[in-house]
Amino acid sequence: MFSIIKKSQLEGANRLDAEYYQPEYLESADRLDKFPRKTLSEIAQITDGNHLTIAEQFVNSGTRYLRGKDLQDFFISDSDPMYIPDKLFPKLKRSHILKKDVLISIVGTVGLISIVADDFERLTGSCKVAILHVKGINPWFLAGFLLSRYGQDQLQRKVAGAVQTGIILKDLSDLVVPIFSDEQQEKVRGLLEQSYAQKSDSESLYLESEKLLLQELGLTDFQNAEDLAFEVNFSDAKNAGRMDADYFQPKYARLQEKFFQHNGRKLGDMMIIKKGFEPGSEKYEEEGKLFIRVSSLSIQGLEDKDQKYLNSDLYEKLKNEFEPKVGEILLTKDATPGIAYVLKESVEGIISGGILRLKPREDMEAEYIALCINSIVGHSQVERDAGGSIIAHWRPEQVKELLLPILPKPTQQKIADLVRKSHEARKKSKELLEQAKRKVEEMIEKGGD
Repeated sequence: MFSIIKKSQLEGANRLDAEYYQPEYLESADRLDKFPRKTLSEIAQITDGNHLTIAEQFVNSGTRYLRGKDLQDFFISDSDPMYIPDKLFPKLKRSHILKKDVLISIVGTVGLISIVADDFERLTGSCKVAILHVKGINPWFLAGFLLSRYGQDQLQRKVAGAVQTGIILKDLSDLVVPIFSDEQQEKVRGLLEQSYAQKSDSESLYLESEKLLLQELGLTDFQNAEDLAFEVNFSDAKNAGRMDADYFQPKYARLQEKFFQHNGRKLGDMMIIKKGFEPGSEKYEEEGKLFIRVSSLSIQGLEDKDQKYLNSDLYEKLKNEFEPKVGEILLTKDATPGIAYVLKESVEGIISGGILRLKPREDMEAEYIALCINSIVGHSQVERDAGGSIIAHWRPEQVKELLLPILPKPTQQKIADLVRKSHEARKKSKELLEQAKRKVEEMIEKGGD
């Protein structure tokens, strides 16, 4: 498709690049022209996050510090939180984030949207996040609009840059927002708040499953501090093929003793383990069949971010050996090792070489096994195998040696049921989010009805 643009339509000659005048962008703009509308700067005070060098001051707790990727799930993600010392917060006054602020990622992956639905005592973020203090419009509706096609088209149209793409605040302020009645805005708000409630339920259920697991293992109040000094037999070091002290920290042995007390078994004895396939980045396509990489996988499932694809011919050659099946556990071994997820719906796709497929050899609760891997049970062993460094590869032979406690079947089922309910609530949350987005689009496409 192509567009023919008159010289008078070149918006003051501020943009001459063809991408700016793509037909879908022009169509979106034409639809919005039919409504009463305001610019973003008329309905929100617009600022952005911190521009100071702060990376060396990150701490384990304190003031939550948002990055662009924290907006991935619309509601602020807690999967990998970052913090700065509380004493820095007053110095970042222009970057303070408040409840019901709407956030936009404006550098790198542009156009991720979030609304601050939680209460934070202190919240700030990086300069890759635009902060909208909303006024005169329902902030939930604004977030839904920006998430919709008509918000995203405007955001993507404003993107500039070659090596690192982004949107400057001045361009952001010019975005137009259609003005609908309070009643119509409330319909969008209702769907988004229901989505948030389901997300909260999902998180609570998952925490409950983890709590029950730790209770059954006697790890709820388990203190496992590092020893300052300890001795290791040379034979133990030789058998392990490791000489680094961190690997032999007694804290790991204390945890393993707990696992042995509960019928501890090695993962390789319980699972058939198959590695994925790496075709090379030159085989990536912009559309086609899914190529499931480590970055696509979380404990909640397959994430639609920076997705890559393979052509149908290559997929057909590989699917018998490398397409995951419902009920299998997908486990990351590279980059971010130790993320496990039980596949719940069939996919047409191939897993990458950084992911393993685990198929139970016997009747057992796959959700229970995945939870163990995602908890301190699995992560303590990944940490040990890393030797205290940033682990890039968790070798398959190490994965097979992963020791997991096997609780009685009724207890496994109780824990697995909580995990399944958590995933169901998360799925419902995503469905409601999609409904809200679609509701905005229908309001625009049907003339506000």
